[in-house]
Amino acid sequence: MTRITNDEALRLFRLPLLELGRLADDARRERVADPSVVTYHIDRNINYTNQCTCGCEFCYFYKEQDGYLLTNDELTRRMREAVSANADQILLQGGLRDDKPFAFYVDMIASLRAEIPTLHIHAFSPPEIVHFALMAKKSFTEILTELKAAGMNSIPGGGAEILVDSVRSRVSPNKCTADEWIAVMEAAHGIGMKSSATMMFNFGETIADRIEHLERLRTLQDRTHGFVAFIAWTYEGEGKNVRAASMHRGDEYLRMVALARLYLDNFTNIQSSWVTQGLNLGQIALYFGANDMGSVMLEENVVRAAGVSHTTNEPALRAVIENAGFKPVLRNFYYEKR
Repeated sequence: MTRITNDEALRLFRLPLLELGRLADDARRERVADPSVVTYHIDRNINYTNQCTCGCEFCYFYKEQDGYLLTNDELTRRMREAVSANADQILLQGGLRDDKPFAFYVDMIASLRAEIPTLHIHAFSPPEIVHFALMAKKSFTEILTELKAAGMNSIPGGGAEILVDSVRSRVSPNKCTADEWIAVMEAAHGIGMKSSATMMFNFGETIADRIEHLERLRTLQDRTHGFVAFIAWTYEGEGKNVRAASMHRGDEYLRMVALARLYLDNFTNIQSSWVTQGLNLGQIALYFGANDMGSVMLEENVVRAAGVSHTTNEPALRAVIENAGFKPVLRNFYYEKR
């Protein structure tokens, strides 16, 4: 199959919605091992702090000062609750703080690993890694190697937003650059640490900006094969100085899921983001190229702070998958059956 160019991607995005969805569904059937299966996960998203110096224009969650910082004991308690609810992973992310040295975060991971040796620790998105590297005056590879040795298993794709600096300078001017985000991911993949890839859109960026974002992911995946999945979602709401370009445009979301499936020909897994889009739209995305329904997600704070609150449990999520005509299969981070 001939690789889709950026110009072709723009043309595809503008196709009638159902025609685009059909093409993406055909691509899904070609790329996944069993097209009758839709996978899902159970994890807990723990935000260890909400204090952050980044000041992203769209973020409702952060506090510039007087934010909280969870203790290792509290983190352990939440981990144990997650395990008791059949989770096999925690997603650990927080703000960028200037008052804690890098050693603090290494100790955090080591403490959690000692408490529950079998739990998968998916932690510290690229902006956090860049921040640690600046504080410690170390390379991204050195930072990630220390965290891996302490017990960190993989790295989330957060902080990508749109990987185009003209957009980032407007919506997240103090966050890492697009090149830095890519460099962190390449460093992680280089030491055998897998990661997810994300896109948050709907800031008023152009379709060409979104395609450039996908191009950067595809190019890195060609080099490293380190991304396990791609997840996209729309920004909804109004931040300090950034407003959503359009509200509740389900067709726009479905178009991006479908385009990602078609363009990212070296990604096997495309995740449907029901947490941000709702279960109904998340279910429809299964016919627009997605093969995974995401996580039951026992805890989520950042999206909720923006006023978006969709919840579910494992039986309900399985029912959504079954009602769409698929077989639900519980997976781990690596998309292996649990």
